[in-house]
Amino acid sequence: MKELSSYTDLRAIYTDTLIDIAKEDTRLLVLEADLMSATGTKPFLEAFPSRLINVGVAEANMVGIASGLSSQGFIPFVNTFGCFATRRAYDQFFLSANYAKQNVKLVGTDPGVTATYNGGTHMPFTDTALTRVIPDLVVVEPCDGLSLHHILKLLYTHQGSSYLRLQRKGNATVHAPDQKFELGKGIVVKDGSDVTLVATGVLMMQQALEAQRLLAKMNISAAVIDMHTVKPLDKDLVLSYAKKTGALVTCENAQMIGGMGSGVAEFLSETYPAVVRRVGVKDLFGEVGPLDYLINRFELTPKRIVDEALVALALKK
Repeated sequence: MKELSSYTDLRAIYTDTLIDIAKEDTRLLVLEADLMSATGTKPFLEAFPSRLINVGVAEANMVGIASGLSSQGFIPFVNTFGCFATRRAYDQFFLSANYAKQNVKLVGTDPGVTATYNGGTHMPFTDTALTRVIPDLVVVEPCDGLSLHHILKLLYTHQGSSYLRLQRKGNATVHAPDQKFELGKGIVVKDGSDVTLVATGVLMMQQALEAQRLLAKMNISAAVIDMHTVKPLDKDLVLSYAKKTGALVTCENAQMIGGMGSGVAEFLSETYPAVVRRVGVKDLFGEVGPLDYLINRFELTPKRIVDEALVALALKK
């Protein structure tokens, strides 16, 4: 593949990574529900015509087929919009893939407000909450192209089903080229001593980093953690920064109810009670609109993160 920093579209990194893996392993298959243009997997079809299966607009059936293929030793990567991946195909993914202990890699694109003009019906605010409650499921959301590339390789070698939230557009640079990745292990992007910002995904990592800069201008030292694996949560890292800063703000492009922030709060409430504030969608349905409007409409902004950090610091005192 090309140098990762040269990509301008995360979909291309996703597809090219799968192509590289597929060259070495004939077990890897890609399944689509008639959304190849949206998910960016047409190059995979061109490279391996017999190894991409387009089932049509039948997401539940697609997950069922993938589960059957997994039972025969294949490694299926299953792609559709996040709303369809988790709402329309939830029963099949829960039972046929996870309960049956299969090896299905479900990928939901356009997480949260990044669905933009597809609107409220296509805006997956609830996918994190729905997948977090499936036993033993790995749930991930990379924050840049480098983490996407490496996490995909980790999901490929992981024996068991997974859910990947994939933002399609852009390619932010967060991690250094030599950064190591491990499922279930968060990464400290910026160290700090006063408050900890725990972010997941492309959009909210950028918002958290901007909030960190704004807080620094106020002489507040904020750590920023990339919690790329929502489940299993990196409890050791969360605990260490709860002890270090005593105040945490979680940042996610999803419903706060049942999301990554809920996981952090649940864990700390039982182990080391610390101040936890959450930034995310506040029990709302999605809307149609451009990304900038939606970010402000649902308060997924650096200002909101800063405000919550100030509340957390006040409560800590």
